Amino acid sequence: MSPRGVATPDVRERLFAAAERVVEKGGPGALTSRSVTAEAGCAKGLLHAHFVGFDEFLAELCLDRFARTAAKARALPGLAGQGTVAGNLDGVALALFDSHGPALSGLAMTRPAAALRIREALEGGAPGFHAIQEAITGYLKDEQKLGRVADTVDPPTVALAIVGTAHHLLMTSWPGTPDPRPSLTRLVAALVTV
Repeated sequence: MSPRGVATPDVRERLFAAAERVVEKGGPGALTSRSVTAEAGCAKGLLHAHFVGFDEFLAELCLDRFARTAAKARALPGLAGQGTVAGNLDGVALALFDSHGPALSGLAMTRPAAALRIREALEGGAPGFHAIQEAITGYLKDEQKLGRVADTVDPPTVALAIVGTAHHLLMTSWPGTPDPRPSLTRLVAALVTV
């Protein structure tokens, strides 16, 4: 437990990682501000000192994880010509499912204030599915130039299909349902295999 009055380094990430561990152990129903701070080993008020409330915390957690995936997607052009096209795309698409993405996204969407905060942030330019879609489109065009993706493949449509499917699986998966990742991997392979 952090002593009162002592600065806690990387508070956001510490709380976000704790939330992910709580969901891993007990599912989304176990996620409360108290369970997060207990898991993080910090004072109960720390979460509320850094976030307006639990809804803002959930929204910021989802937005942070979207931003991480978008950053990974923006790195795709550097992978053109390396590995396999399907494997490179899988690395990005499946990153959305890291950190209990389906459970956290589903929980955030059931909380109107969190859902509104996420929507407003995305409308304001925060990286999300659109940024991932653009990066995948650019990567596929680069791979077409190298001859690793057929000229008959329409990169914007394939990107939309991958991102749209990932979004669908995120919003319809919850603890106890089949793992959505194999379905996404099969889709990616079917869309880009020459």
